[in-house]
Amino acid sequence: MDFLRPASWEEALAAKAEHPTAVPIAGGTDVMVEINFDHRRPEYLLDLNRVGELTDWEVGEDSVRLGASVPYTHIMEHLRGELPGLALASHTVASPQIRNRGGVGGNLGTASPAGDAHPALLAAGAEVEVESVRGSRRIPIDEFYTGVKRNALAADELIRAVHVKKADGPQQYSKVGTRNAMVIAVCAFGLALHPETRTVRTGIGSAAPTPVRAKAAEEFLNAALEEGGFWDNGKIITPSVAQRFADLCAASCNPIDDVRGTASYRRHAVGIMARRTLTWTWESYRGTAATTEGAA
Repeated sequence: MDFLRPASWEEALAAKAEHPTAVPIAGGTDVMVEINFDHRRPEYLLDLNRVGELTDWEVGEDSVRLGASVPYTHIMEHLRGELPGLALASHTVASPQIRNRGGVGGNLGTASPAGDAHPALLAAGAEVEVESVRGSRRIPIDEFYTGVKRNALAADELIRAVHVKKADGPQQYSKVGTRNAMVIAVCAFGLALHPETRTVRTGIGSAAPTPVRAKAAEEFLNAALEEGGFWDNGKIITPSVAQRFADLCAASCNPIDDVRGTASYRRHAVGIMARRTLTWTWESYRGTAATTEGAA
């Protein structure tokens, strides 16, 4: 196994173009596990740790540009207001040591359905910025996951950054695991309210071959909130609406039985998380709306 160590982004792109099978490594929290257990033996490792710009982030007017190697710890400490769902997801990643090393780019590159960042990115409506010597492009998060541990990257492309819309409403994230740290998700669920567009987005992890959205549940809830005037009147969502939303989220899953949980348990747990996160986010929205009205 050869070790490539570019000193700049341009050198990294050139190395990836020359060696398309090279596996990028930054935090190494996924790649090194696979190598240590002999699940992967790449011909080349492409070390990106000297490419400093990958650990930079920029808060714009409408979105945050998050470098592929920004550690989860930094998201938790500095971007909780702009990216609350992703910050909550970052809290659930492994251990403090791994949160100090791992970043969203690694989650995306590995594209495991159990990756902790995916539900939050789906719910927020992110875009993945990728680049090669041929040029750059942005891939909508909905189009990024193409199969089990497969993504939409071309062989010569690298993930440069993730563009995530700044939260315009409450966001939540829940994860089921066998303990509170150092655990792969049995299943996970992310939810984001978008009052500006009067829409809701979801993200589900570890309950299908890829991270997915519960689109039927979103469409139902969007219609129910609009028809009931909930965005304007700030009323409590009725239990029947919350339960129907939960049932549709569970039905959107396509899980498997494995050592971490059964398919039926995953569906049940996703439904429970959907109902709870909807309750939490809507209560937060109602509180914010009431505060805004009082100030006016």
